[in-house]
Amino acid sequence: MSEQVDVVVLGLGVGGEHVAGTLAENGLNVVGIEGRLVGGECPYYACVPTKMIVRAADLLAETRRVDGMAGHAEVTPDWAPVAARIRDEATDDWNDQVAVDRLVGKGVTFVRGWGRLAGPGRVEVDGTVYEANRGVVIGTGSAPFVPPIDGIEGTPYWTNRDAVQVKELPESMIVLGGGPVGLELTQGFARFGVRVTIVEMAERLLHNEEPESGELAARILESEGVDVRVGSGARSVRHDGERFTVTLADGSDVSAERLLVAVGRYCDLGAIGVDAVGLDPSAKFVEVDDHLRAGDGLWAVGDVAGHGAFTHMAMYQGDIVIRDVLGQDGPAADYRALPRVTFMDPEIGGVGLTEAQARDAGLAVRTGSTQVPSTSRGWIHKAGNDGFIKLVADTDQGVLVGATSAGPTGGEVLGALAVAVHGRVPVEQLKHMIYAYPTIHRGIGDALREL
Repeated sequence: MSEQVDVVVLGLGVGGEHVAGTLAENGLNVVGIEGRLVGGECPYYACVPTKMIVRAADLLAETRRVDGMAGHAEVTPDWAPVAARIRDEATDDWNDQVAVDRLVGKGVTFVRGWGRLAGPGRVEVDGTVYEANRGVVIGTGSAPFVPPIDGIEGTPYWTNRDAVQVKELPESMIVLGGGPVGLELTQGFARFGVRVTIVEMAERLLHNEEPESGELAARILESEGVDVRVGSGARSVRHDGERFTVTLADGSDVSAERLLVAVGRYCDLGAIGVDAVGLDPSAKFVEVDDHLRAGDGLWAVGDVAGHGAFTHMAMYQGDIVIRDVLGQDGPAADYRALPRVTFMDPEIGGVGLTEAQARDAGLAVRTGSTQVPSTSRGWIHKAGNDGFIKLVADTDQGVLVGATSAGPTGGEVLGALAVAVHGRVPVEQLKHMIYAYPTIHRGIGDALREL
């Protein structure tokens, strides 16, 4: 059985949902196919529930900072309100009916199932083949990657999907992975009293960011009682029915009640039949051009397009695909000013190139930095004012090509830096801007003077 439609969107994560809904609102006959939850990872297992954990944990930390600043306060952590908020406010107990209704209300024909490409412009799901006149958009996202560590298979390890659903916290936890997911959950759980050991195979946490970012994260976590192990990954895993024991590459053992695997994500292209349209099912992601085209009448958005597993990336790419499908003019994808934020405390935000990446690209690099405690607002903030601002400039072009903003409002300060990188604002103009006093972002001016 087959049906003729205009567009099929295979995978309704953030990007796919955006594309499907917008194209339907523009009068196209759109079929959206999703086997899991409409909206994808972000609202149910990632961005939204983890930030609820971060917010609650930050409140505990702020309360503990009252002494010496505003009197005396004591706080007793209680996970129950956090679990209830995630279940009731964020995820509807992991039910996507609201999202489905919203999508259908825009005119999309929704199909619950696991679709596969069946040839150019063709997608099969549960015996029905949808033939798309305009084309197919792949938005199938990614899944938590679990490395083939000796002994891990068959054990009750967690991924982020399990961690955000817990109603009762363990007394201890090992976290494999020192990236944003691992750091946010490590600090969140630790502030609620869980004894956490975080293990990172690379020589530092946040190894894709500036070295200063990883050093700051490690220092903060250690000050809060987290056991930070870097430079030695997991060699083997054992579970005796009650506890995990992880043997590290350096021969040492760490033991805890729970094991959280947060080492990255992967795309399973074979599961969606990309070979039927001439693509490599063993590839890490779908190769696309700067208009997200993977072939004639074929687009990809979000994680599966290989430019970063970020909600804002999927939405950005979705807009480009929408214009392309509708035949509208608009700019091609430009990833020079890709922002990313690790929502631990302090927030660690980065945009564009790191210093090492800029040097590897052969640019004439100069850097400038300042410490948040030395900014006017940072000094006033006092307790919890850890952080820094670092700028990476291409001196030949006279513009910033990257920046890092870490601090109590690191992600918000990053907005100004992202504008500077994206807009290629001349450094000389940035130096002569008026920066509001007293703010943390005023530190941008201090860092510019250090260039």
